[in-house]
Amino acid sequence: MDKLSDRVKRLGYSQTFVMSNKAREMKAAGIDVISLTLGEPDFDVPDNIKQAAFDAINQNYSHYSPVPGFLELREAVAFKLKRDNNLEYKPSQICVSNGAKQAILNVLASVINDGDEVLLPAPYWVSYDEMVKMMGGTSVMLPTSYVTDFKITAEQLEESITDKTKAILFSSPCNPSGGYYTYDELKSMAKVIAKYPHVTVISDEIYEYINYETKTTSIAQFPEVYEQTAVINGMSKAFAMTGWRIGYSACPEWLAKACEKVQGQMTSGANTVAQRASITALKTDPSEYKYMIDAFQKRRDLVYDLMKEIPGFKVVLPKAAFYFFPDISYYVGKTLNGTEIKDSDDFAMFLLENAHVGCVGGVSFGSPECIRFSYAASEEDLREAMKRIKDVLAPFNS
Repeated sequence: MDKLSDRVKRLGYSQTFVMSNKAREMKAAGIDVISLTLGEPDFDVPDNIKQAAFDAINQNYSHYSPVPGFLELREAVAFKLKRDNNLEYKPSQICVSNGAKQAILNVLASVINDGDEVLLPAPYWVSYDEMVKMMGGTSVMLPTSYVTDFKITAEQLEESITDKTKAILFSSPCNPSGGYYTYDELKSMAKVIAKYPHVTVISDEIYEYINYETKTTSIAQFPEVYEQTAVINGMSKAFAMTGWRIGYSACPEWLAKACEKVQGQMTSGANTVAQRASITALKTDPSEYKYMIDAFQKRRDLVYDLMKEIPGFKVVLPKAAFYFFPDISYYVGKTLNGTEIKDSDDFAMFLLENAHVGCVGGVSFGSPECIRFSYAASEEDLREAMKRIKDVLAPFNS
């Protein structure tokens, strides 16, 4: 008798962590691996946020919080959404979760029935498809490419919506492409979505601050879809608080209450000390933390210049986040050092084993012709990584 549920057997492992763990194993074996796999800022948490955590410990914030988070934190989230996004939310519309992952799962659990379809513009973050599976839904991929800057059009969206469509889930700025949807692009998408009130928009805006061109637009800013939209955000990327596990959703009242119900039966409130520290982070002027974004932009420019010199890589300059997502279809179908490259996952493993550079293949991102590199690493490591890749591929381009 099989003891595992069909639900678990449907799920795959996160390819990001598969490659990261493989890189760690090689490092432990004494191999000099440069891992550009995880989407994690390489900065320490800013001092004022750490001090707020120390203060919370000393003030004995060690008991359960309300399920959707402390009122003061939900007020701080509402303040931030008004200040940075011109969005009006009441604390009752906000649910603070154990990371943005849980915030997304709360929304999916609240709106998805077995067999419902969720539109995923590809490339998408590796967990989206697995989250939809977990909730009994079916993902419908909307393909893009580097030619379209990895973005769908409003026309493509309208052609994809059916009676079975229950939600659309996307990130802007995007992990893994580093692109973002402009105001005009989101306005066009909002006009389409407003025609279909049975569709919920799940807008993952975790990379909001890491935008090198402009202020990020939220699709919730368009009144016609406000009541259909769940805004997802959190503390991990802009504040380098990945391990603190604080995310949040901002939703219409009907959906916020459902998210609170789901979370109340799963984990209850998030870590109390991290919640108190997040109040300080959100209330601080974003310019205080801009030094991290400036460093990412400098690294982006460095890697872009180096990556353009790698034969067979089709590279789009990422405008946000901290990833490159080059098209490597030139190498698909080739055999490199005895390794048959059937897709970008094979190519990523080839680079890890031969160049000792860790990255993530694009299959689980919905783009099997691309690979993802994180440039949240030192300039020294980034220079060396690009050199290793160029050198290991040179014999196949002579």
